[in-house]
Amino acid sequence: MHETNFRLPTIPRFTLPSFIAHVGNRLPQWPHAVAFSAALNAIVKMRVLSEDSLALLEGRTFLIDVQDAGGRASFTFRNGLFRPLFMPPTQHDLIFSAKLSAFLQMAARQEDPDTLFFKRDLSIEGDTELGLIVKNMLDAVEWPKMPGCPVFQHPV
Repeated sequence: MHETNFRLPTIPRFTLPSFIAHVGNRLPQWPHAVAFSAALNAIVKMRVLSEDSLALLEGRTFLIDVQDAGGRASFTFRNGLFRPLFMPPTQHDLIFSAKLSAFLQMAARQEDPDTLFFKRDLSIEGDTELGLIVKNMLDAVEWPKMPGCPVFQHPV
């Protein structure tokens, strides 16, 4: 099997134009929760997240807030799966809030959550212990090499 060396592009720090958040805030938010939960469940099925850590998320509620896009994903972890919350609670156990560029940098492993947090590019609110569990779980992920899918290939 021939393996290609793929380097993820550097994601610059950027802010979407304010009208995007203005429009995004007026749109239904449940599609974001459905899509995000489906993506997380695909990751769970790939077994890249520790089952012990996942067990600690049981029954907890989460909110991902993409500030400059006006998008929010509210979800929970129950019975081994992430599930969208169509009626978000008034209080979530853990809230991650940042601009789109910060989330993309984190996903691409260009920046770690600690760096983004200390640069004030990422806000984490709620249960401190739960926040550390999630952060450590993300830090421990070793993405498998998947030929033909550059997003999951290890950068060289």
